[in-house]
Amino acid sequence: MKNKVIIITGASSGIGEALAFALAKNGNKLVLSARNIGKLDLVKEKIKKENMSVISIETDVSKVENCKILIEKTIAEFGRIDVLINNAGISMRAFFNESDLDVITKVMNTNFWGTVYCTKYALPHLLKVKGSLVGISSIAGHIGLPERSAYSASKFAMNGFLESIRSEELENNLHVLIACPGFTASNIRRSALTKDGTPQTRSPRNEKKMMTAKKVAKEIICAIDCKKDTLTLSANGKLVVWLNRFFPKIAKRLIFNHFSKEKKIS
Repeated sequence: MKNKVIIITGASSGIGEALAFALAKNGNKLVLSARNIGKLDLVKEKIKKENMSVISIETDVSKVENCKILIEKTIAEFGRIDVLINNAGISMRAFFNESDLDVITKVMNTNFWGTVYCTKYALPHLLKVKGSLVGISSIAGHIGLPERSAYSASKFAMNGFLESIRSEELENNLHVLIACPGFTASNIRRSALTKDGTPQTRSPRNEKKMMTAKKVAKEIICAIDCKKDTLTLSANGKLVVWLNRFFPKIAKRLIFNHFSKEKKIS
């Protein structure tokens, strides 16, 4: 990962922010995007102090025109794209039969369509340099999680979309990585949408027991560098994926029992 032009969506916090700091070396040129330009600029300024080339672009990936502008500005600034990391995402926590449909739409628009839109405009440039297309998915993209119907659906959709792109471009040497972290200490659970679309503000889980965003970022960068197709993180995450493949009923019962112990947040 040297002298690369790298776009990171959702770079203002969590895994995206950790990726930005971890990649701010070796002559890389970073393009950071997020909806919250205030937080994004704070990340950018910290990186600029290390004399790295970095720009920040306010982007709502659920809007196709925003994604088009993100790619156009990257090309205008740096002339190419070597790596696109589709990291922007939101979660939700509510039973489907109690959730407003707007919540489902919002999660899908950000997590799935945001990946589609950015990939659509970046792909021709990635193909020119035989670059890397990365999707930050989730264990929820392998097994449906209770009270996360929209989140799981969006990650299943992302996985299928990226696998199709990998197949289509197999002979063009495009690298496609689907990275599936387990539970990661970040802001995503605090900003997760409740049944009426308002953020739940507090995490129902013990964040201190989770893998850090810094550790996840390190694993993702290694997977990009090694041209891996998939990355599944945490021992529990790997176990769940394996169980769901060979013993799906057991996996679903374990998932149900595990999530039923979550703290209720009113």
